[in-house]
Amino acid sequence: MSQYLTFVAFAAVVAVAPGPDTLLTLRNSVVGGRVRGAWTAVGICAAGVVQGVLAAAGLGAVVAHVEPLFQTIRWVGVAYLLFLGVTALRSAAATEGAWAVGELKGPVERPWRALATGFLCNITNPKVLLFNLAVLPQFLAPGAGTGTFIAYALTLTALGAVVLFAIVLAAQLARGAIQRVRVRRGIDGGTGAAMLGFAGALAAGH
Repeated sequence: MSQYLTFVAFAAVVAVAPGPDTLLTLRNSVVGGRVRGAWTAVGICAAGVVQGVLAAAGLGAVVAHVEPLFQTIRWVGVAYLLFLGVTALRSAAATEGAWAVGELKGPVERPWRALATGFLCNITNPKVLLFNLAVLPQFLAPGAGTGTFIAYALTLTALGAVVLFAIVLAAQLARGAIQRVRVRRGIDGGTGAAMLGFAGALAAGH
């Protein structure tokens, strides 16, 4: 039990650390409100579950060691982060009227788009898979089975979900300030720059 609690503490730190998933959830919550933000978080968590299960089943190791497949996923991830970064920067530079699309009211017409955006952001990030393959097993007792591995991976996803939905809630509570054009442009600009940074780091990785 103490080993699991140690992992929970470590996973909590990992979940709180800003990354592409948290920034994407923040931006989508700002631009599209809590519904879009929530569906983005659901997509991210779904991808986290998939990556955790793949790693536990041993398929993740296959992906990581088949160089062409791993590199394809890595470069798709780079391209997607670049796309997200450029999109955010273009929104930050747009005129005030462009923000009308992102009012913090009313439901999202197609929630699956927000879900797909979140899913792709996480599933195309090979660092998540490598974390499950290289870091997570360090907390497992010798001889731990697949079920234990999956339980640890789902714990990481659950803690991440708490953080993501907290971001969605915080964005909703701060909607008065967020609706100011300068603030929303600042969030978009910061998110765009960070996404380009993440893309560069991923491209430079081996």
